[in-house]
Amino acid sequence: MAGTRGDKTVLRSLGLGGFLGGGAEGMVDVKDGKILRVRPFRFDWKYDRSKVNTWKFEKNGKSLGPKWKSLPSPYSLAYKKRVYSPNRIKYPLIRVDRQPDGERNPRNRGKSKYRRISWDDATTIVANEIKRIHTKYGPTAILLQGDGHGECKTANMPHGQAGILLDHMGGFTLQVRNPDSWEGWYWGAKHVWGQGAQGMYWPARNIVKDSTENSEMVLFWGCDPETTPWGFVGQFASRLMYFWKEIGIRQIYICPDLNYGAAVHADKWIPVLPNTDAALQLAIAHVWLTEGTYDKKYVATHVTGFDRFADYVLGKEDGVPKNPEWASAKCGVPEWTIKALAREFAKKRTSIAHYFGGGMIRGPYAHEAGRLEVCLLGMQGLGKPGVHQHQITYFGMPRMDGLKGSIWNPGDCRKTISPGANFDCQLAGIDLAQDSGQRTHQIPGTFEV
Repeated sequence: MAGTRGDKTVLRSLGLGGFLGGGAEGMVDVKDGKILRVRPFRFDWKYDRSKVNTWKFEKNGKSLGPKWKSLPSPYSLAYKKRVYSPNRIKYPLIRVDRQPDGERNPRNRGKSKYRRISWDDATTIVANEIKRIHTKYGPTAILLQGDGHGECKTANMPHGQAGILLDHMGGFTLQVRNPDSWEGWYWGAKHVWGQGAQGMYWPARNIVKDSTENSEMVLFWGCDPETTPWGFVGQFASRLMYFWKEIGIRQIYICPDLNYGAAVHADKWIPVLPNTDAALQLAIAHVWLTEGTYDKKYVATHVTGFDRFADYVLGKEDGVPKNPEWASAKCGVPEWTIKALAREFAKKRTSIAHYFGGGMIRGPYAHEAGRLEVCLLGMQGLGKPGVHQHQITYFGMPRMDGLKGSIWNPGDCRKTISPGANFDCQLAGIDLAQDSGQRTHQIPGTFEV
């Protein structure tokens, strides 16, 4: 490309986990085999903007559309420093007292020094070890821990390649990781509304657009859209939050810390003590039940087990009403704030936003907060226009149709559901706003706080 002052420009995805279709695309200018700079990807490098049919959100006379360049995070743009860091291990190393075909001295691991070996030697050692273990113990003696986040890009993803190799060689033992980014959803929420995506709201096609057009308030519960999305989808979440503020969508942040998103965008910050979100959620439900401000028609047609849930919240089951006074002593939120939040939640079309969930969904007993959130959304007409659970800018983006067939967008399950039939939540979650068929999800009757 002209004007780079380099020999060439290489196009790279620079996200630390950019496997959902982009968001951290970058252009790397190179000269004499060295990186000159990393800069945002410019789409006019190849495309004429006037000929591209881009998406657009419009509300209250304002509009939001895609930038004509990517928005990678600061640490993606600073990737040159990582490449040339003096701490980077650039070559294969082996312990000085480990002989590939002789004594290995395992007792000296962590003690002995290292020496450099060639790439040919390194790959030969690995290949010979695989063959030795297969011959002596069989293929399943090799444990593969091949998941987790890394620089897993979209096209040049390294994580799955070891599994493909070992599978062709007879198999392996796979370590299945604990769902440590979303425990509360996985162990709690999915037992209320079905599997979803790790227990989160699914299908989620274009819910960003729907909330932009229809939500009056969004609760950012344990969510920091100004930092957490960076590793996955760049900085679009930041643009979206500014736009939501501009068009009048009220933003409430519920989190122990005054995070960056709350500091910049919050109309109200509600600090809650860590791991006490379930008490706050139960108190909100208590206000709705005692004041009759939940969606009774929706609950009657789309919810099962509600009577038991209500009995627990009102204290009929154990003699302890889960009212704001009770919750305030546990979660640290003043009772008048809880009441005001509950009334505003019921009055406005409200969605809840996360980015996985942070400590709110990863702490002890986080499954309680996970499933109670589903109950609250169900009480206010989950899936109606403007009433959603967001994995903010991770799911539900306007480009989702472009990813049809991926694990995150497996097609439109609604085509297989007959109107009027109960919806099997294990199929794909709840998407009630876009289907006339009646669907049912479970609300458990008892909860631990």
